Amino acid sequence: MASWVLSECSLKPRIHPQPHRTTLPLTPSSVSLKHSLSSPLRMRTSWALNVSAPLHSPPMELAGGGGEGEGEFFDPGAPPPFKLSDIRDAIPKHCWVKDPWRSTLYVVRDVAVVFGMAAAAAYLNNWAVWPLYWFAQGTMFWALFVLGHDCGHGSFSNNPKLNSFVGHLLHSSILVPYHGWRISHRTHHQNHGHVENDESWHPLPEKLYKSLDTATRLLRFTLPFPMFAYPIYLWGRSPGKKGSHFDPNSDLFGRNERKDIITSTACWAAMVALLGYLSFVMGPIQLLKLYGVPYWLFVAWLDVVTYLHHHGHDDKLPWYRGQEWSYLRGGLTTLDRDYGWINNIHHDIGTHVIHHLFPQIPHYHLIEATEAAKPVLGKYYKEPKKSGPLPFHLLGVLLKSMKEDHYVSDSGDVVYYQRDPQLFGSESSK
Repeated sequence: MASWVLSECSLKPRIHPQPHRTTLPLTPSSVSLKHSLSSPLRMRTSWALNVSAPLHSPPMELAGGGGEGEGEFFDPGAPPPFKLSDIRDAIPKHCWVKDPWRSTLYVVRDVAVVFGMAAAAAYLNNWAVWPLYWFAQGTMFWALFVLGHDCGHGSFSNNPKLNSFVGHLLHSSILVPYHGWRISHRTHHQNHGHVENDESWHPLPEKLYKSLDTATRLLRFTLPFPMFAYPIYLWGRSPGKKGSHFDPNSDLFGRNERKDIITSTACWAAMVALLGYLSFVMGPIQLLKLYGVPYWLFVAWLDVVTYLHHHGHDDKLPWYRGQEWSYLRGGLTTLDRDYGWINNIHHDIGTHVIHHLFPQIPHYHLIEATEAAKPVLGKYYKEPKKSGPLPFHLLGVLLKSMKEDHYVSDSGDVVYYQRDPQLFGSESSK
């Protein structure tokens, strides 16, 4: 049976990239990219990057806007001409303020909506209503997860005990082990954009990818199967990684974190027991309609949104290894997404670049912080495509990425996703 597996920093002295050339060899596995950079003090630094690229090199767009930037090429894998502190300084100070009362009101709102919709659906008990309820409730479960996610980052409040209490309530209610997830998600943020060290939806190196059996590869890259993988990831993590979010002895956690994992696993087990009791009281079919189907739609929301934060841009985005990785460069490979009406419902989690760089900013300040940071980020910020009321356009983005983003080269410190032309039969590589 196919195994189910998922997939501040300081920079060098501030330097400004000059136009550089990318030389592609005949094979698609690697490309040598040399950066010739000069500082205002006329210091010259030679940057030699071993870059693995797809058959077509990453797009090199002309930098618009006129002025001294006119005619220069833009490479998303090049070191940016700004520091993390430059972005931080551009963000208004009030955006960093956490208001626990405001955060709690969001929790009260979402929980009231969840119970209200469940009561209404149970009362009506009509098959014309159930599909609408499932989509709406699954979306609200996802909103609860995002609020618990803020607790995990400490952006809910400055009180760790309050964060932990609310986080356990919210995450346990949707079968997520709060501390287990919180710690692994911290690892994701600390290593975002790193091929080996990232924790969530990181790319598979070519050797590991080709070691998977065909059925596993197809399940991993054929919709909708990858979009229901989160519960399995909690038990088994990603390809090439061992451990479980429920096991206090897992490699994911330090010795001083084991008590936290035991607490979260116990809360998760208590929720499972409660669901078992409710199944006995109201019957398994009714529980399936009220909780089971919305739960799986929540899982789909979680997998789709988190995947699209790091995949599917029209231009290939880099992943890093070794000395080429930095917290800033890794964070700049994340993507913002527009979800239309859903933006407010799921607490603007699609405003993701600034969240990744500064996870301490509360969700209700992310839009303002992003707007303030854009002039500093320049072309390193990828403007999201505007959505209609519902983000149907992202389904095409997801499908395209699943067909094209399969693995990265085993070597190279700056690498880009490549496509397996044989994965879906005899399709020819683009």
